[in-house]
Amino acid sequence: MKKYLYWFLVFPYCLFGQINESDSLNVKANLSLTGLWQDGNVETLIFRGRTDFSVKPWKKWVYKNTNSYVYQEFGKEKADSDFLSLNFLYFNPEQRLYPQVLGFVSTNFRREIEFRYLVGAGATYQIIKQKKHWLKASLTFEYEETDFKSSVFNNADFNGSETINTFRGTLWLSGKYELFKKKVVLKHESYFQPSLSQGDNYRWRADLSAEFPLWKFLSFKINYLQMYESIVIKNQEEGDQFLTFGFTLKSF
Repeated sequence: MKKYLYWFLVFPYCLFGQINESDSLNVKANLSLTGLWQDGNVETLIFRGRTDFSVKPWKKWVYKNTNSYVYQEFGKEKADSDFLSLNFLYFNPEQRLYPQVLGFVSTNFRREIEFRYLVGAGATYQIIKQKKHWLKASLTFEYEETDFKSSVFNNADFNGSETINTFRGTLWLSGKYELFKKKVVLKHESYFQPSLSQGDNYRWRADLSAEFPLWKFLSFKINYLQMYESIVIKNQEEGDQFLTFGFTLKSF
């Protein structure tokens, strides 16, 4: 079992791709599995998994789902066990401007978030709409509730309750660009998500990548991810950064 786990984790496969809801395909799916396993003087296990799924249940509707999971263990001590599910329902996404509803659920072991959910709606505008290049901006409004394991935060104004509720507005920006006759593919997904009533409560995320196609369905990938949350449990860091290398395998 260890032998298969070693090959499965040490040679990572970043199989997820950036699914464009405006594409004409009725069903699209991707799977991402990355990780690292080390034994001996230092015992380390890092596992990351992600699924991306998109389907057209009706003629002008598109449902898109992304699930991701992170597990990290150092010296047999769990450091991360985090789950995030993003769900979108778009109406007529082939148009330049189209509406959407969304719902997120997540947990985060390291940040001591027992459960977080977010529901809302908004619209997306396609700034650039081409086959090889596209750029989209979205504006959405959500209600969010987060249950923490502690009631002591880095900002004393939020102390006293393990639950924080708020309404948020979110600005999203995502794009894809094929350069040098598709020898380089640049992608980015980012958002800024402030609270509408709590000025000190905001978060943002930026996910940048460069892919170098090796074959029609296989590319070498460099990925940089940065995340920030202004309200965290006391003595925790607000920001995280990840620089990873791997491969992208897509089915479309």
